[in-house]
Amino acid sequence: CLIHFTKRDMTEIVKCDEKSAQTDIDYYNKAASYWEGVNPTIDGMLGGYAKISHTDIEGSSKLLKILFREDSGPGRTRALDCGAGIGRITKHLLSKHFQAVDLVEQDEHFLVKAKEYLEGVATVGQLYCAGLQNFKFPANTYDVIWFQWVLGHLTDDHLVNLFERCKPSLKESGVIIVKENVTSSGEVEKDEEDSSVTRPPHLIKNIFKRASLAIVKEFKQNKFPKDIYEVHMFALRPATE
Repeated sequence: CLIHFTKRDMTEIVKCDEKSAQTDIDYYNKAASYWEGVNPTIDGMLGGYAKISHTDIEGSSKLLKILFREDSGPGRTRALDCGAGIGRITKHLLSKHFQAVDLVEQDEHFLVKAKEYLEGVATVGQLYCAGLQNFKFPANTYDVIWFQWVLGHLTDDHLVNLFERCKPSLKESGVIIVKENVTSSGEVEKDEEDSSVTRPPHLIKNIFKRASLAIVKEFKQNKFPKDIYEVHMFALRPATE
């Protein structure tokens, strides 16, 4: 899709229909079909765990504040919310810290709801309708690129490719944030219903290494219910030689 940064009506959804090689496969099509049937609500976005949203945002905000305090911390001009759903993270987290926030989400009915949900949030920028396996990241644009509870829908190889494609989109001192469920079994655990996987920490870190990303901060999300996966947060930058 063509990326625009001129002023335009926030209600316009920019559709990105181009598909990268080997991404039009059952694995992704099945996931897309699952999410088409999910209600565009906070509870729907969080798989029935709307009650954890405040705690989640609080933990994420603490991470951002730590990064901002560092001498080499990211700027606060523009962020990208990846796999944004209806814009929960944009509304309650990123819009509080950045002058502009763009959203990318593959399910159009979530973005339609996002227009309503984010009404009055002045920092909302572009709404892009695209799967992350196909999205074309604009160069030198973002201070923070935020991935949360979405990367389990990508295969390992496509995830490496995603990180390689988004690195040039970072501004100087920019960071990639990954916040994802992790397994404690040391194994990959599959969810056939929504066509996703949950990876153990060592595999996630190996994927970062394959994509030439260095971990600059790593934290575990606290105060979540005991009956759900642990959630780890990673702040990443392109690795230096």
